Amino acid sequence: MNEKVKAVSMQSLQFSDPEIATILDEEKKRQQDSLNLIASENMVSGAVLEAQGSVLTNKYAEGYPDARYYGGCFFVDHAEKLAISRAKELFAAGHVNVQPHSGTSANIAAYLALLNPGDRIMGMNLSHGGHLTHGSKINISGSHFHSFSYGVDRDTFLLNIDQVSEKALEVKPKLIIAGASAYPRLIDFEGFKEIADDLGAYLLVDIAHTAGFIAAGLHPNPVPVADIVTATTHKTLRGPRGGMILCQDKYASVIDKAVFPGMQGGPLMHIIAAKAVAFKEAKSPGFITYLEFVLANAKALARALTDLGYDLVTGGTDTHQVLVDLSNKYVSGLEAETLLDRLNICVNKNAIPYDKKGANDPSGMRLGTPTLTSRGMGPDQMEEIASLIDQALAGRHNPKKLEIIKQRVGSLCQEFPAYSK
Repeated sequence: MNEKVKAVSMQSLQFSDPEIATILDEEKKRQQDSLNLIASENMVSGAVLEAQGSVLTNKYAEGYPDARYYGGCFFVDHAEKLAISRAKELFAAGHVNVQPHSGTSANIAAYLALLNPGDRIMGMNLSHGGHLTHGSKINISGSHFHSFSYGVDRDTFLLNIDQVSEKALEVKPKLIIAGASAYPRLIDFEGFKEIADDLGAYLLVDIAHTAGFIAAGLHPNPVPVADIVTATTHKTLRGPRGGMILCQDKYASVIDKAVFPGMQGGPLMHIIAAKAVAFKEAKSPGFITYLEFVLANAKALARALTDLGYDLVTGGTDTHQVLVDLSNKYVSGLEAETLLDRLNICVNKNAIPYDKKGANDPSGMRLGTPTLTSRGMGPDQMEEIASLIDQALAGRHNPKKLEIIKQRVGSLCQEFPAYSK
């Protein structure tokens, strides 16, 4: 009887659940056969995948290393300590909590640590490039707290620190959030800190999209400046999907208590181990080279689109993102996303600042270069992809032309495989 039970438990996915196995195979094929320009996605290494799918998923470990509520945590304690120490070194942080399940979890935990219900917060307007958790009324950050927003300059679409300061003086928030989800330029963390200090407010910086650049030394590091820094561990950091919080030592206790027991129970130890692997990979010279190519590819993509007559929000990029205003092409973001998806080019519709269209069918699309760079593509491919996008949008009513574009997409995907055979 026991042997039969064991035999069942050790069966392969293909044998035990062929439906799910098929879905995984089809998704892998989709990733292989698509040009992924979604800015918030990337591809992890085999080592990260191995850790994420490991036996650590079997272990409950409520609490923190050396202070768990379960026995048998010696080895997972060691994994979490490694993740913490590696993240501290990468970001020059006094304290790091690697347990948040996502960037959203990290942000909400930070708010709970520093604020009381109804306190005033101020973050970047969602339609100008901010994130839901920066005070959007449809998110807990905007319903649990009294939220206000700042935006970008109407003419340049750039953040103007003086305008942010004026808004902060008017609002007098207890916490200011810097960072964005769809803003392709560097952010003046020092300027935000001056505003926060003048008001006696906390400064939280959300580096979900730019953590990889900061770890590689290619972008300014806000950790020594801000009170709290939150991040995702995927995107440009190229780790497993998850979050983390970095802060000064004086906030360590309140942050840890907000994450556990404040928001979460048992941490995902297999994900934490995978985070540790990604942090180690981020210390390698190859990771810096990779991020340099991500930036070069984004700039090449931006230049090519500009040459083809596209309007770019802020006129270019300092990051992995290119935000395109499609208004002068007489196509909406939703139409572009839907059409390109049929051709195996993955983008996402996105609002642009002062957008006259609704969030479900905005005027823009957001492009990103992390995944294509992970596949080994360079500036030449970015120029061709920009041309393919342009040809598709211009020829969207020409099925023969669209089929030719789709075939070329397939050829590019074969030339730069996502996965080894």
